[in-house]
Amino acid sequence: NSPEEIKICDPACGSGHMLVYAFEILYAIYEEEGYDAPKIPQLILEKNLYGIEIDERAGELAAFSLFMKAREKYRRFFRKTIQPNICVLENISFESHEIKNYLNTVNPDLFTMDLQTLLYQFKEADNFGSLIRPELTNIPDVLRLLDEKKVSDDMFLQDTHKRVLKILNQADYLSPKYHIVVANPPYMGGGGMNGRLGKWVQDNYPESKADLFAIFIDRNLNMVLAKGLVAMITMQSWMFLSSFAKLRFRMINEHTILSMMHLGARAFDSIGGEVVSTTAFIMKKYFLSEYEGNYLRLIHGNSESEKKMLFFQTVAGKNKSHSFHVSSSNFKAIPGSPIAYWIGEDFIAPFKKCKKSIYDLTISDGQTKTGNNDKYLRQHWEVSRSDVGIKKKWLQHPKGGPYRKWYGNLDWVIDWSDNARKHYRKDRVARILPEYLWGRRGVSWTLITTGAASFRILESDQIFNLAAPSLFFHDDEELEVCLGFLNTQYSVKLLNVMNPTLNLNVGEVRSLPMLEAINAEKSRIKEIVRKCVNLSKIDWNESELSLHFSNFNLITVSNQRSTIKESYGLLKEGWYNRVKEIKYLEEDNNRIFIKAYNLENVLVPDIPISDITLNCNPHYRYSDKKKEIERDKLLRSDTVKDFLSYSVGCMFGRYSLDKPGIIIADRGATIEDYYSRIPKPTFEPDDDNVIPIMDVDWFSDDIAERFKRFLKVTFGEEHYTENLGFIEKAIGKNLRKYFLKDFYTYHLRMYKKRPIYWMFSSPKGNFNALIYMHRYRPDTVSIILNDYLREFRTKLTARKDNLENISNSTSASQGEKTKALKEIENIKKIIEEVNEYERDILYPLATKQVEIELDDGIKTNYKKFGKALKEVTGLSKK
Repeated sequence: NSPEEIKICDPACGSGHMLVYAFEILYAIYEEEGYDAPKIPQLILEKNLYGIEIDERAGELAAFSLFMKAREKYRRFFRKTIQPNICVLENISFESHEIKNYLNTVNPDLFTMDLQTLLYQFKEADNFGSLIRPELTNIPDVLRLLDEKKVSDDMFLQDTHKRVLKILNQADYLSPKYHIVVANPPYMGGGGMNGRLGKWVQDNYPESKADLFAIFIDRNLNMVLAKGLVAMITMQSWMFLSSFAKLRFRMINEHTILSMMHLGARAFDSIGGEVVSTTAFIMKKYFLSEYEGNYLRLIHGNSESEKKMLFFQTVAGKNKSHSFHVSSSNFKAIPGSPIAYWIGEDFIAPFKKCKKSIYDLTISDGQTKTGNNDKYLRQHWEVSRSDVGIKKKWLQHPKGGPYRKWYGNLDWVIDWSDNARKHYRKDRVARILPEYLWGRRGVSWTLITTGAASFRILESDQIFNLAAPSLFFHDDEELEVCLGFLNTQYSVKLLNVMNPTLNLNVGEVRSLPMLEAINAEKSRIKEIVRKCVNLSKIDWNESELSLHFSNFNLITVSNQRSTIKESYGLLKEGWYNRVKEIKYLEEDNNRIFIKAYNLENVLVPDIPISDITLNCNPHYRYSDKKKEIERDKLLRSDTVKDFLSYSVGCMFGRYSLDKPGIIIADRGATIEDYYSRIPKPTFEPDDDNVIPIMDVDWFSDDIAERFKRFLKVTFGEEHYTENLGFIEKAIGKNLRKYFLKDFYTYHLRMYKKRPIYWMFSSPKGNFNALIYMHRYRPDTVSIILNDYLREFRTKLTARKDNLENISNSTSASQGEKTKALKEIENIKKIIEEVNEYERDILYPLATKQVEIELDDGIKTNYKKFGKALKEVTGLSKK
């Protein structure tokens, strides 16, 4: 009837931003109703606006902000003695005898059970805040009765009475009396809550306990009157996650979402990244069964200004594709009732028609979690190769990873020894997969991803990590069909609808519909999936990072008479055909499911080339935003760098040109172990496991000279100069300079800061020698010291002596003498550096005869060598 009756509350008001904005709107309403302008500010502060806080400083700022807004509207406002309705909740408690004495004086009949309970509800008001739901709601009646009893006149009860009145005042603020509740509540998951708060919200808000913002949604619906409005901006996760399913179900079955502005990530420039994705909505505390809410989809703007522009375009009708009018009854068709306002009936129809979902076909039971990844997980190249596999100490351990379909992301291994498994069973944090699921094939994916979902085969010799959720099958014949379905465009889009957050959980995947209409195409689907898995496996195993790496592809396509340029051309053509083939297969797979699910009107089977997740596909491997010439250059450069890396593996005996796969990669492997497997190698490995990397050829067997021999062996001598030129052009620099400056950096990046080749390097990098970790022995440092560092110093001294002869020679020109003197000074500095490296670092280390244990991991072993090794951020000892 009157704007004076409107009550608006912000239960977590902070410094009062929302209340100040509400002031502006209310002021306009009063003006429209013809109120006298000077009276409006006082009416708004006294009758309309209420704020609740637990932080005293924030509450003071909120009151000050409202004062200043009132002063802006009426200059003489400061002359009035008006207090804004800002309640800073305080902790209030009583001793039992205080309540007893007070009760006896007032009248026991007045003290109902609800009132007695209320008096103990504010012991932790600074912890529970506005989430406290007062047991008593008829506060004005109680205050009137207490006033009639003249309790304040009793000096012995005055202190108790003041606290009782304070509680009643706080409870009144928290009572369901508001027409509108607005809030931008705090965000805090259960893990961030203190123990008392965590336990309290579990007891009081079981359906929304997963996060504080969701609890505030629950609470605000209780604070508002029937048919009142709740307007909030929160994280978007309540719209989709299964942990909020019960709250969501109640919201759409008992109340009505009137409008929503779905902002997604980057709605606020002050909060970057994908993690904070938000939505703003208005909800009516009344169920309107046929009401179609207005939803604005603004998630595609990448900044605050872009979203703002998109909003104004949409509400002006210039961008209708971002506006949706949907009844909440539509949400109930999809399991979990996600607020998927933007999808059409065609997308939802399979849920209504299906008799089976993936849930009916699969088993999801337990997970593996070590409780101490530093101890129990390794990259597979860190440990002995012979210790990896079924009935070995280490098992392959899928642990998520980047967007990749069908096969791959297999870098990790888990300790599966008897002692480790005992730990997983007994430790309170650790978990272990039930034994009946060991050795079974399944489907796996990455739990946390900012991009599209991608599903991969889980082989029988793998145990998945909780970061790579996996499903097993009642009937293994369904595995390929299910994997094919999950990698369709429909499935990926549907999962993004059901849960567009960073986490892709088992529940969402298992709820997807499997229609019987695909039964007629099962054999074709299986054929497609097997081919896709095989092509993806070939692609994965072409990298030396693969546990099952065989041969380097550039050499495989070579007939050892062609040039590298020709070989690369053949290789690239093969890659192109592979990408083309799997693209055709994936599109055929899409076509089958689109037809079976009657989605021809909403989906096409075509797949962007960048979604073909093969490493040999430059559109996937590099940004598709790059120009084709840039992608080609990067692919050529990385292929050549991988060739150089493979050559180093051959130099150390890790690989051989004569036999596929890894030759030696066990603890303490020796050159004799290599020759026992490769008696007459085409290319001889280094015999002492030390390869110097120098700026000039101080050693005849340094890395640059060895590679030149390797190049002649692999591609012949006829085109050697041309081949070397191709390599140097691809890497953008001289071969020796690349090995000295860039090789180790590339190796660290390739091996994810767990290098298998270790660089011994003097403080300023004038001496460098590479060793192979798996061939390391306690005397390796002594070999570096005696056969290389000291030999290098001897060569430097000889060079210095020769230069001194030139500088003193009467036959040398002045230019030659000056050049010689300059080089002498440089050599002196290098000798000083070498002496320091020997004295302070290498010699003391050599005397220790350091042992390493591969199972301890590179992170542990690398630190044992301190400053002797090239410093690696996150790996070297500080």
